[in-house]
Amino acid sequence: MNATAAAAPLAGVRVVELGQVLAGPFAGAILADLGAEVIKVERVEGGDDARRMGVAFRHDDALAFHIFNRGKRSVALDLHTEAGRDGLAQLLAQADVCIHNLRPDVPRALGIDGATLCARHPRLIYGEISAFGHLGPMALRPGYEPLVQAFSGLSSTNGGPDDPPLRAGASLCDQGSGMWLVIGVLALLHRRAQSGRGGVLQTSLLEAALVWNGQTSDAYLNEGRLPERHRSGHPGFVPYEAFDTADGPLLICCGNDRLFAKLAELLDRRQWLADERYATNRARLAHKALLLAELAPLLAARPRAEWVARLQAAGVPCAPVNSVPQALADPQVQALAMLAPVPGEDFRLTASPLSFDGRRPGIAAPAPRLGQHNALYGMPTANPAAAPTPSHPKESP
Repeated sequence: MNATAAAAPLAGVRVVELGQVLAGPFAGAILADLGAEVIKVERVEGGDDARRMGVAFRHDDALAFHIFNRGKRSVALDLHTEAGRDGLAQLLAQADVCIHNLRPDVPRALGIDGATLCARHPRLIYGEISAFGHLGPMALRPGYEPLVQAFSGLSSTNGGPDDPPLRAGASLCDQGSGMWLVIGVLALLHRRAQSGRGGVLQTSLLEAALVWNGQTSDAYLNEGRLPERHRSGHPGFVPYEAFDTADGPLLICCGNDRLFAKLAELLDRRQWLADERYATNRARLAHKALLLAELAPLLAARPRAEWVARLQAAGVPCAPVNSVPQALADPQVQALAMLAPVPGEDFRLTASPLSFDGRRPGIAAPAPRLGQHNALYGMPTANPAAAPTPSHPKESP
């Protein structure tokens, strides 16, 4: 085990992942970034569907597979055979954690549901991700990211007032449920350190979506209102959205009256501060259209870079609305060193957003070939075409 892996927060924790495509594999990738040994159990024929989720990138696998499976080991098993189930049982007997996002009816059919495994292995932490939750009339229904965004109401809050319901660009439900699963795993690891007992934890894409939309839902439940849709804006502050400058969009965020006063001074519009329509945020909310009609032409008259410099100097929060290339080229993003090299490969991936004692965990290893680590765990070679197992930065079991 190398020094980086030894110092990782989850070094020594063994995770068995039965993950497909995104939610489960994203949880596994987070745990691997944190130093856990993540054993990815895949189908013998084809493995994780994410291997083909897009054009071939490296080793005939799609880029998405490399992103969400870096740092893991692959064991290919046929769980419909006794030998495959015995192999999985062998892995689980030595595991600290088991995570999956299998179709809800599959674990029970295979005898690997949480109740069964935790009864057999009391220290095991068993985490599962479903589409619509473990309770209710839709508990057994599979689902995908855009379906859950639509079903949860999340799409209805995205976009502007004249737009149709829109899917968020990021896979908020898949990746959010993966993050919540990791939080639950960490909580149960802490509890197990005190009690010696593992347990079953459950989350879903729908529950993650409802949490993301919680501010809107809670406003409706408690105040009987649904906020207006504001493309880049905010229902509680004015001005707090994007404006066109002479050469590109700029986001300005006046989150209180003090910041609005700074903006008014900068724009030489001190009369706004004495105007009862604009003097307070609540007044500006009631007269938003009037204020923006005055503000927008002022901002459109000058280049964005000039406004950024002046606003920052005045202490008014702002940001250019960047494209992805512009964001990646920015000195602040460059300074964070979020794009990490993949060991043994010729490409980089976005690394963990966490730093420990000032150091960001690197990517421990590339995504595995299908069945690459069968021999390492005493399993028969299930994929003769798999490359030989290379040296791995983590200690062999």
